[in-house]
Amino acid sequence: MPKLVLVRHGQSEWNEKNLFTGWVDVRLSAVGEKEAHRAGELIKEAGIQADILYTSKLSRAIQTANIALSSADQLYIPVKRSWRLNERHYGALQGKDKAQTLETYGKEQFQVWRRSFDVPPPVIEDSSEFSQAGDVRYNDIDPAVIPKTESLALVIDRLLPYWQDEIAADLLAGKTVLIAAHGNSLRALVKHLDKISDDDIAGLNIPTGIPLVYELDEKLQPTKPAYYLDPEAAAAGAAAVAAQGSKK
Repeated sequence: MPKLVLVRHGQSEWNEKNLFTGWVDVRLSAVGEKEAHRAGELIKEAGIQADILYTSKLSRAIQTANIALSSADQLYIPVKRSWRLNERHYGALQGKDKAQTLETYGKEQFQVWRRSFDVPPPVIEDSSEFSQAGDVRYNDIDPAVIPKTESLALVIDRLLPYWQDEIAADLLAGKTVLIAAHGNSLRALVKHLDKISDDDIAGLNIPTGIPLVYELDEKLQPTKPAYYLDPEAAAAGAAAVAAQGSKK
């Protein structure tokens, strides 16, 4: 039976500062490193043996995966990385303080940018210090494909082909797949797997550092509801994600 384990990266330095991050490459905070270590412990305690790891090209996801796999004694498994698993690109909001953005633009506009399904934030300029123009990690990608802003709908558009062409093949081969990625790329995948509506996806928050497990059938449909390896911590973590923007 194929098994899929999703892990949102641990708290990053910019999560800690309550900044819009998107494709800006920041590292884990000390708290995030502890969360990643705990993720690995939970995987080991659950008796899950991953066969392959998928990550984005962003350091916080890569760090989380490495720390978790080290804790689970599984650092040796093969790895695939793709920009298609990157966080949603927040456009011109990248680098901005969430609470300050909320105060400046008001709750309605803030929520539209942060949680609407198909409305992206303003486009980032190439000259911005938080732009990915010229970033060497994307040298193998057509520059025209690299986003300058994204909605969740656009994240789904660039993620699902990778799911169908790469990740699904490993699952259909019976492998247990671990994906270490981001709040919105994982929300996009959960939306697809659980068939969540465009309206209802706004209410889904994925906590940092707590593995979410899917058991799938031969058509890669869930055989039962996905479950967190630490449900109580996951509920508290999701609530904290939902409250972002209100923190000063």
